[in-house]
Amino acid sequence: MKPLADGGRDSLTLKFPSEVFMNKKLKVAIIGSGNIGTDLMIKIMRHGEHLEMGAMVGIDPQSDGLARAQRMGVATTHEGVEGLTRLPVFADIDIIFDATSAGAHVRNDAFLRSLKPKIRMVDLTPAAIGPYCIPVVNGAAHDDALNVNMVTCGGQATIPMVAAVSRVAKVHYGEIIASISSKSAGPGTRANIDEFTETTSKAIEAVGGAAKGKAIIILNPAEPPLIMRDTVYCLSELVDEDEIAASVAQMAADVQKYVPGYRLKQKVQFDIIPASRPINIPGVGPRMSGLKTSVFLEVEGAAHYLPAYAGNLDIMTSAAKTTAERMAARILSAA
Repeated sequence: MKPLADGGRDSLTLKFPSEVFMNKKLKVAIIGSGNIGTDLMIKIMRHGEHLEMGAMVGIDPQSDGLARAQRMGVATTHEGVEGLTRLPVFADIDIIFDATSAGAHVRNDAFLRSLKPKIRMVDLTPAAIGPYCIPVVNGAAHDDALNVNMVTCGGQATIPMVAAVSRVAKVHYGEIIASISSKSAGPGTRANIDEFTETTSKAIEAVGGAAKGKAIIILNPAEPPLIMRDTVYCLSELVDEDEIAASVAQMAADVQKYVPGYRLKQKVQFDIIPASRPINIPGVGPRMSGLKTSVFLEVEGAAHYLPAYAGNLDIMTSAAKTTAERMAARILSAA
């Protein structure tokens, strides 16, 4: 099994002398007081290791997220990023999470960086100004990045599986289908469907290691709401199936370290596509053969703020928190 490049399970946790971190935390701000931002705030306040809430930023003064933040003693503003810069705590903010939209993040990053050039931005939108970051795959490679992109919920759930296959065999093609409850898809998700598919497809290649990637998202209106389900297909060169299955199982266990509700729904499935009966994959090749690997996943949310069926949102906030914890650890170690 080949190691993951510049990251992976051996680099999820940075190890520094314990006295470096004793009682030391960095202040963070969250832009976006909707479902994702509020869930992230609660995660940080309950489980922050090197992070503590500094401010919650929104544009709707009546939002539940701002109201909750106020009740929990967090500084708030409903005047967007401009309002954030007017808060006294802004001077102490080291890391900012952006849970708005792709277009808004481009503007937010430019504005905030004009005032604080070295501010760290964790982007939960599909804007992808900075490098794609999947904590369990390439997290260690971006500890010093000023802006990292968390891809998408579908990317966080499925790209680790593509990477699990690609560290064993050359992956010619990777396709993912993310099925989420329509109730868990807020206005930001719905407004960025095209960006979702484009960003996820690119990250399947850049982070997952596939030569060609494709992403599909399904908003399921079923009642009661269904839990997030993901399907991953990889076409690779022929290798030992047991080796791929072991790599997938190990990767699933690694993701579970920060997303406990992440699990395989069944054993990994394999189909051999012989050269005598090749298949046509548009954009890849007309005569493709090799080993088809099928992985079926389920992501249950921790229900910190969002319902348990909203695993798509939970995996984004969990991955973002894990990434910021690594950044904070690196900053604190250099202090």
